[in-house]
Amino acid sequence: MGITGHRGLSTQVEEQVRALLVDQVSQYDPAELVGVSCIADGPDSWFAETVLQHGGRLEVVIPATGYRQGLPDWHHPVYDRLLSRAAGVHHTGIAESTSEAHQAGSEVLVDLVDELIAVWDGKPARGYGGTADVVRYAERTGVPVRVLWPEGASR
Repeated sequence: MGITGHRGLSTQVEEQVRALLVDQVSQYDPAELVGVSCIADGPDSWFAETVLQHGGRLEVVIPATGYRQGLPDWHHPVYDRLLSRAAGVHHTGIAESTSEAHQAGSEVLVDLVDELIAVWDGKPARGYGGTADVVRYAERTGVPVRVLWPEGASR
């Protein structure tokens, strides 16, 4: 299963999303669970951590060679730790970390999974490659999408 979701969520929404992710991941047999993530700050990393804590396997998609540098500095230790625990790493072959690279990485991710979890408020993407664009790609390619969004939450 793969993950896409909004970054920059409040601490309160983070707590709710983390609980929803635990509920979803715990439904799977750890021996058969493979989580695929781009491990950005926010739901991507929370999902990856949850998969590993449940005993599943993590695969990482790196959208661009410069992707890590485009993430917040405070997130680098989490990114590095998760990347070091990845059972597999997939690359797009793109160098610059742009919106197009992020969408390409998300498309690689969707193409690898049987189901996509979307931490999504249901609104249009704020920029190309956002959560709504990833959900639309999954729907176009026939990958089932499970939307997780806490009731009453906003971003």
